[in-house]
Amino acid sequence: MGELPITLGVEEEFFLVDPETRDLAADPPVAVFEACEKNAGPHKVVREFLRSQIETNTRVCGSVAELGEALKETRRVVVEAAEAHGLRAMATSTHPFGAWHAQATTPHDRYRRFAVTFQESVRRFMVAGIHVHAGFGDAELRLRVMTAVRRYLPFLHALSASSPFNAGRETGFKSYRLNLIGALPRTSLPPHLRSRAEYDELVKSYQALDFIGDGSELWWDIRPSTRFPTIELRICDACTRMEDALCVAALYACLIRKLARDHAAGALPPEPPTELIAENRWLASRYGVLAFMADNRFGGRVDIDDIATALVQDLSEDARVLDCVAEIRRAPVIVREGTGADRQIDLYRLRRLEGDTETQALRAVVDAAIAETRQGLGLPA
Repeated sequence: MGELPITLGVEEEFFLVDPETRDLAADPPVAVFEACEKNAGPHKVVREFLRSQIETNTRVCGSVAELGEALKETRRVVVEAAEAHGLRAMATSTHPFGAWHAQATTPHDRYRRFAVTFQESVRRFMVAGIHVHAGFGDAELRLRVMTAVRRYLPFLHALSASSPFNAGRETGFKSYRLNLIGALPRTSLPPHLRSRAEYDELVKSYQALDFIGDGSELWWDIRPSTRFPTIELRICDACTRMEDALCVAALYACLIRKLARDHAAGALPPEPPTELIAENRWLASRYGVLAFMADNRFGGRVDIDDIATALVQDLSEDARVLDCVAEIRRAPVIVREGTGADRQIDLYRLRRLEGDTETQALRAVVDAAIAETRQGLGLPA
């Protein structure tokens, strides 16, 4: 196989927070969005279903290093616009105590249709995430690699976990976001698809029954994009630390290169049962980087630290070619030091032990997440 060019792009979703109450800004000034659009440069900033959220889309990047610069630029645009208008930006997948029923929705025909169709499940859909687009090869190769990537999705998700709280409660999950997403249809893992034709036939079947307008309403953990010639990784929580987001994107790029090489050599590993991947997915959501996952190769359950170490080793050649060795080596560091979810829980419990009320402790969690969101952007303290 000749060298496989891989392009990358990232969508990040942020909450807009009132720095006085630490609650969501349910009706932020339109000027925040206008400032983002004005200063986005080659990137895009778009509005989300809830007015208290905002989404960035990086430009198409030709390398992980380039993507790192793009992430820094898009985060800075949102953080600066929010702060210039008296708000703060926060990269977590749930707000620790925000109330869904207090939120206002963005006026948009598509969002109105979703609200009518999905009712309470979409009204409670107060979540944020990170989506990584990877462009490579032709539609057939992209589909086959997408299916092969499925087994790695729980691990990638565990690295990103940032939603342990919901509606003021410690949920017991490191990523409660997946529970909220699961209330909608056509979410979770894609089926084991063997060809692009099989995927196209599935989309046509949904359309014939008037379940969807197009493939963008298949909200799987990973899917072919309907707008771009990419495969879109969607399972991950919003990474509070920018370097964690870049680690996830680098691992994804390396996996694509490795699996494309395996496919060219006729050596793709056998597909594990979807049910076992789903079980690992639940373990990642529940325990994050403390999970012991089913091992698809040798049987039994394995410490996620061992999974991280082995994966970094397996991807070493691909990381060298893609010039992202340092970025993927962050994966075992995240496992050992903890994710955004772990830091939120640790801070909350510490503040409670020190005498804070629940409200005070949760506000401290918000403050810490806001501070981490702006780390590395070169902004004044």
